[in-house]
Amino acid sequence: MAIGDFAYANNSNRFLGCAPLAEQPFALVGVPFDGAVSNRPGARFGPQAIRAASLMLCDGEHPHFNLSPTAYLGDALDMRLPNTAPLPVLQAHIEQQAQALMRRHRCAFLGGDHSITLPLLRAAQRVYGQGEPLALLHFDAHCDTWSDHCGEPSGHGTWTYEALQQGLASPAHTVQVGLRSSGARAAREYVRDQGGLIYTARALRGLDGAALQPLLREIRQRIGARPCYLTIDIDCLDPAFAPGTGTPEPGGLSSSQVLTFVEELADLNWVGMDCVEVAPAYDHAELSSSAAATLVWTWLSGQVALGRTHPPR
Repeated sequence: MAIGDFAYANNSNRFLGCAPLAEQPFALVGVPFDGAVSNRPGARFGPQAIRAASLMLCDGEHPHFNLSPTAYLGDALDMRLPNTAPLPVLQAHIEQQAQALMRRHRCAFLGGDHSITLPLLRAAQRVYGQGEPLALLHFDAHCDTWSDHCGEPSGHGTWTYEALQQGLASPAHTVQVGLRSSGARAAREYVRDQGGLIYTARALRGLDGAALQPLLREIRQRIGARPCYLTIDIDCLDPAFAPGTGTPEPGGLSSSQVLTFVEELADLNWVGMDCVEVAPAYDHAELSSSAAATLVWTWLSGQVALGRTHPPR
């Protein structure tokens, strides 16, 4: 790294201090929308906070994958979005922009609230689904399978229900990890009732490292070679690891547990990922944004390590 190129000295804020997006195989994209939250707003500022936290990772190799993804990555900055538009209009803008990017790059998106995942899945299914629903791996404290959002038809707590109803994700190939919030049984167990797989936070207590291998094998067997999308709500982590989020839930996963999942499942047929619900105004010492940056960095490093330096087909 040349003098003057160190990320903290730049007059920019790009993930890992990477170059602006051009022809790089991987694209980092911000989706700064939080108009569908049910509790505390602020996740629209998540993309910039995650980028800033990522800068300390810019000058080294990932300790598990032994490489840096920086040379393969371009930052597309944040989507231009009409934040005061009705949610369907906003989601159409996200889908259109995401689809154009996905046709040229493998994409990692930074939210934003979790409602952004629905249009991202629509884009991914159109580009990579080949007429079939995608597999979905979903880390979250909340099931996000309510049939309405506080009386409204759509929000950040309905997107999984909508994705399954709309045929974007295959119920049998949908896996949820970390669920623990209150809610009616019909919502909490919806994915399992549709034939999917759920690992609650309670079921994961005390499990890490080698102890997670049986679960990892089951996920890999369940998803198989189907094109798969990863979504990580930062509130899957216990508030001790990620206090900066809109709806924190005690009793969550550790950073170590989620990193183990992301590292060990790098060989799934990933077509994209997002990390959402980082709300910097409620964070402490960049804990949440640092965790998010490390998770995205780890996913990118795993894909580069496997030689996936071209758009998926």
